[in-house]
Amino acid sequence: MIGIFDSGLGGLTVLADAMKMLPNESFVYYGDFKNAPYGVKTKAEVLSLSENICEILINKYNVKAIVIACNTATSAAVTELRKRYNVPIIGMEPAVKPAIQSNRGKKIAVMATEMTLKERKFNQLINRFENRNRIVKVPCSPLVEKIETGNFDQSSLDQIMSECIPTIDSIESIVLGCTHFIFIKDYLEDKYQDQIRLFDGNIGTIRNLINRLFKNNLNITTDEKQQILIIGSGNQEKIELSKKFFNQYCKGRVI
Repeated sequence: MIGIFDSGLGGLTVLADAMKMLPNESFVYYGDFKNAPYGVKTKAEVLSLSENICEILINKYNVKAIVIACNTATSAAVTELRKRYNVPIIGMEPAVKPAIQSNRGKKIAVMATEMTLKERKFNQLINRFENRNRIVKVPCSPLVEKIETGNFDQSSLDQIMSECIPTIDSIESIVLGCTHFIFIKDYLEDKYQDQIRLFDGNIGTIRNLINRLFKNNLNITTDEKQQILIIGSGNQEKIELSKKFFNQYCKGRVI
């Protein structure tokens, strides 16, 4: 079984992609609903919460690998988690590279939490590119919080987006640097249509997972019945909401 965790609902989009790309693997998803969102917490707090989740996934569910389906937790904790645990740990990375590679000269907006944007890991990423001056950091923690409630409509999203990105005249691409934002990808495509291209890191993350499983001889080579388990902190109502989201937005199945 493979463990996937996030501060809340956003990582369910990673789970959905992982299910499609690894149809013989089983997954346990942990949503830390009680402590969401992570983007407004300190680095030390996020690291402590991430360690607690890894302990549960490894000791209770005996996972063979862990995907941190959260850009904030990846930035704050992935290095320490890899030092502490023996299982492969795969983190998220904003899809800046493909956005840069297809850049035609305008700005690239990276939508993410404040912590992701200010952390050393993200800044090391953008410093790799010669045209990094085209990258615009767009903190969008209020959008994470709104999506986490499970109660949002076009009007509320329009208001938050107008505050995060007041003008798109100079922007050609948006990197969705938080898995929560993938829930509103259809909304963003309708809103900006052909004006702006969207990039997210889900597929790249799952490809990385596949490579790590193969490299460590952990991949399943026979047909196995896929099982999915969704758990988390907080009350049962929040877990049921996450299952509803998963079925509605990710078109998956929950066992």
